[in-house]
Amino acid sequence: MAKSSSLNVRVVEGRALPAKDVTATVWRSLSPFWGEEYTIHVPLDFHHLAFYVLDEDTVGRDDIIGKISLSKDAIAADPRGGRGAAPFSWADGIGVAMPTFAGIDSWINLSRVDPDAEVQGEICLDVQMLEDARGRCLRCHVLQARDLAPRDITGTSDPFARVFWGSQSLETSTIKKTRFPHWDEVLELREMPGSPAPLRVELWDWDMVGKNDFLGMVEFPPQVLQQNAPSGWFRLLPFPRAEEDSGGTLGAVRLKVRLIEDRILPSQHYQPLTELLMESVLGPAEEDAVSPLAVLEELTSGDCRQDLATKLVKLFLGQGLAGSFLDYLTRREVTRTTDPNTLFRSNSLASKAMEQFMKLVGMPYLHEVLKPVINRVFEEKKYMELDPCKMDLGRTRRISFKGAPSEEHVRDASLGLLTGYLGPIVDAIVGSVGRCPPAMRLVFKQLRQRVEERFPQAEHEDVKYLAISGFLFLRFFAPAILTPKLFDLRDQHADPQTSRSLLLLAKAVQSIGNLGQQLGQGKELWMAPLHPFLLQSISRVRHFLDQLVDVDGEEEAGGPVRALVAPSVIVREGYLLKRKEEPASLATRFAFKKRYFWLSGETLSYSKSPEWQMRSSIPVSHICAVERVDEGAFQLPHVMQVMTRGAAGGLHTAYLQCKNVNELNQWLSALRKASAPNPDKLASCHPGAFRSSRWTCCLQAERSAAGCSRTHSAVTLGDWSDPLDPDAEIQMVYRQLLLRRDQLRMKFQEDPNTDSSPEADAEKDSGATEGACPDALARKREAAGRLLEVLADLDRAHEEFQQREQQKAALGPLGH
Repeated sequence: MAKSSSLNVRVVEGRALPAKDVTATVWRSLSPFWGEEYTIHVPLDFHHLAFYVLDEDTVGRDDIIGKISLSKDAIAADPRGGRGAAPFSWADGIGVAMPTFAGIDSWINLSRVDPDAEVQGEICLDVQMLEDARGRCLRCHVLQARDLAPRDITGTSDPFARVFWGSQSLETSTIKKTRFPHWDEVLELREMPGSPAPLRVELWDWDMVGKNDFLGMVEFPPQVLQQNAPSGWFRLLPFPRAEEDSGGTLGAVRLKVRLIEDRILPSQHYQPLTELLMESVLGPAEEDAVSPLAVLEELTSGDCRQDLATKLVKLFLGQGLAGSFLDYLTRREVTRTTDPNTLFRSNSLASKAMEQFMKLVGMPYLHEVLKPVINRVFEEKKYMELDPCKMDLGRTRRISFKGAPSEEHVRDASLGLLTGYLGPIVDAIVGSVGRCPPAMRLVFKQLRQRVEERFPQAEHEDVKYLAISGFLFLRFFAPAILTPKLFDLRDQHADPQTSRSLLLLAKAVQSIGNLGQQLGQGKELWMAPLHPFLLQSISRVRHFLDQLVDVDGEEEAGGPVRALVAPSVIVREGYLLKRKEEPASLATRFAFKKRYFWLSGETLSYSKSPEWQMRSSIPVSHICAVERVDEGAFQLPHVMQVMTRGAAGGLHTAYLQCKNVNELNQWLSALRKASAPNPDKLASCHPGAFRSSRWTCCLQAERSAAGCSRTHSAVTLGDWSDPLDPDAEIQMVYRQLLLRRDQLRMKFQEDPNTDSSPEADAEKDSGATEGACPDALARKREAAGRLLEVLADLDRAHEEFQQREQQKAALGPLGH
């Protein structure tokens, strides 16, 4: 049994930000739209989430505009992120264990950044209440602190502790230039007459000039001191004060934050539900409309359908049955469709599942096909525009210095540039048959076969092509061209000019994917100069689609798998700066050398350049920690350390510098996920470096000294390369069913003739009889009954584990 905790964060847009030169990664905008979504796997003791909006400066440090601070309790208390459902908790006491499923979806004003509220880290204390002939005495052993906020320009602090009990106070010594101080000092305070007083321990950064800077505090009420004196690590908190709202003067950001906390049961408890879903896709086609999976599909809609599609695709991928699952959904979709022009145009489970399947399986393929041209567009920054209403003739004059050209000249130049980019894009796509993942080709082959069977008429000849190109071009290639950052093709958003160029390219690729059916129609007649090129490309695309589905073999159903990509496949690559091994007397800036790195599930390898034949490598199986490094260690930002254990058991550390914080987080996440299965991970490490005979972080003089900071192997970014976790995925399906159990009972048991699903409306319009006859309704009721039985069994299993946890908790805490 395990517990998981994750945050789904969508940073939507900002408004009314104060005037600066640039805003975050959206250039020259005071009301930026980001539209970025992240899944963050967080440790179970996660307690706080903060968003900072910064003004990016090319010279000097970025300026902080404001922040939004959300506690875990605040996120869990707001039901809006739970898709309209009330926030549930494992300890609700309602008889059935329910997962936390809540969050926030609203505009939130930015607040000013208050240094006294910017606290972090923990302090280790051992408190005892003693009594002698002179009365009671409080003995506070201040051992150490870790991960304190940096208050000095060097990226460190000069911390000391101040202990208050009643009217008395004592201070520890000050330890210079560290965020990980070790005091090991005992402070004793005598009880004074009066009512019992709380114990408060404050940490401060000592400054020679000016006032000291606050680093955080902990406080213990009198009853805690008397009943169970505190001992252990305690999280530092800011001074109690109301959150200062700027009243909108700093602008606002629209956020969607959803917290999901689940208890994952042992695999055997999920086996009945898994078998029901597998049975649905492996059964005869005649049973499609009355299977348990059909019942589940009819219960979901909107964003929940998106989540369900992702988890189901991962679940069936793990079982080696993704092709069968998508074929099942395709059969359902084409059976319900009477007009081929509307095939897969809705956000049905079939459409969502196919989208997620392409992202999960085809992302390396997408990068291989599109990345070279996308990089060219970003680097060359050419001005391109075909729409006369948007042409900036003055801007073109500033670029050319040859006077103001006419619209015709701008259009001709733009046409040449666009075809110069579109040509390589089309060449790369139509020449990529052999690089397309076999699983995708098999799925497209099945898709084409089902469409041909449903629409065999000659006038529907194009439908078999459009069904595939609608997914591959309109839902995969075109969106990636339009927003490369969301597909990990670029680290930053495009500036307005590049964004417009990408939009024109995406429109062209979309027209090609539509096989030119809408050329010359609608409001965008200014795209007409591109039509000859697009029409020439369509025949090549048809031939490409014919080749794509010309593949032998069927899906191989095997045992469960845990990885989406083979261990040898490169999941991340790029230039990093690597610190030379034990540089003797080199200055820091010369000790880091530029190297090109490749990460796969097997090795982290590097060489002087991508073309360099000689490579060095680090086995991924040897990695025992991947952590950030304090900026003060080398006076350099964005440095990480990869710690490995050799055959003899000794530890070795490689220091790597990334070019920005986004790249740092992506490499940290990728390396942690690649090394996740490794045994004997380190629980602690040094976030500094051993230089000048001591650790720069905690100032200890022994190289072999125990790490002063916790490691963060569980903190990763969720993306397409996440390892498959069948138990977590089927737990999410159980959660979806749990939230809709009452609807399931009402719809299929109490009143089986009531069917308000979108499919039911489509069936009434088309005269289809799927699920309408008494026999079909009876079988749907049977499928619903089987799902309810499985839910009841899982409810009991969760309740049993919850009772065991409560019994363990009743025995008393093992720590503080």
